[in-house]
Amino acid sequence: MTIAVAITIVFTSLLGVALTLLTLPGIWFAILCAGLAQWWSMSGGRWGGGGEQMFAWWVLGTCVGLGVCAELIELFASAAGAAKAGGTRRGAIGSVIGGLFGALAGTFLIPIPVVGTLVGAAAGAGLGALLLERAGGQKTWKQSTVVGAGAAAGRLVATIIKAGFAGAIALILSLDAFL
Repeated sequence: MTIAVAITIVFTSLLGVALTLLTLPGIWFAILCAGLAQWWSMSGGRWGGGGEQMFAWWVLGTCVGLGVCAELIELFASAAGAAKAGGTRRGAIGSVIGGLFGALAGTFLIPIPVVGTLVGAAAGAGLGALLLERAGGQKTWKQSTVVGAGAAAGRLVATIIKAGFAGAIALILSLDAFL
């Protein structure tokens, strides 16, 4: 039965990577599944208890730490891209909000799996930064467009980096599930 649980961990970890590419909380899905497997294995596969650990506790802790790092990188990357392009705090806020709405819109408007979400998130971050920079009245359309492009690039890079973190977590959980 432990092999079946380990195979399930591999599957759910890979699903977590795919969900991350869709800008969904795939990392946390994988960690939650690993935590449930840990609980199940320690209970002996039943409610009674007395079983062995599926994962070393440091492995789960490391995955949580990596997940937190990935979230922080994703949260601030589009804002950092906007700031690097000369944006203000207003543009940074617009990039974060626009990225969230853009990911949702892209998922439905561009029906190509993963691509629609990624393009939507980047475009939304750029548009959000552009609009809020321009709404402040201190930047021209050209300057606001540069800020928006920086925010879009930051968001795209952040999603790719976060998917890398998700892949690392999937590898760690998958290997430890079989050891």
